[in-house]
Amino acid sequence: MNARSILVPRLSRVPASEAVAQRVLAWLVRNDVVNGVPSTCGAIGTRMAYAIGPGARTFAQAPERLPFDEAVNGLEIVTRRCIYTPTTNFREEAGCPECRQEVGEPFFENLDEWMAGDTDHFECPECGFEDEVNNFLFLQPCGFSDLGFIFNGWGHAGFTPDFIEQMASRIGFPLVVVRADD
Repeated sequence: MNARSILVPRLSRVPASEAVAQRVLAWLVRNDVVNGVPSTCGAIGTRMAYAIGPGARTFAQAPERLPFDEAVNGLEIVTRRCIYTPTTNFREEAGCPECRQEVGEPFFENLDEWMAGDTDHFECPECGFEDEVNNFLFLQPCGFSDLGFIFNGWGHAGFTPDFIEQMASRIGFPLVVVRADD
């Protein structure tokens, strides 16, 4: 099973997302968290990703659970609008941060407009409050952004709080950690 940890900025449109991705990748390579040359260690599309490096142990809560011996162990960077949710047992529940009402069904139906880039916002059908989609409340971690860092096979190892903080600092926005298992 490929347990992925995905770091997603809590913002639909990250300014200069491609440049941010390259800056973060350079930092990860400098710290030997990943190899700087892509190889077929990914899980999506062409399977090209940046293989895990020995420096990953520094940032893992359970370094012994990192996927060093697995064929799928690399970092894939996505710089297009994507929805990141758990892949198993995701309940599609969302709440309005203003009125606290459950709005999951209309929220997730609205994501077609979000994916098309027509909007970055959602308006609560209960109270009319409108905000960026990432600011709504979710019982399970999920993210909606044009930037995502998919760490294939790293889901069981977890990230240290320091790593998440450093990544968020380099990206310039708070992050959500989404766990996805195949």
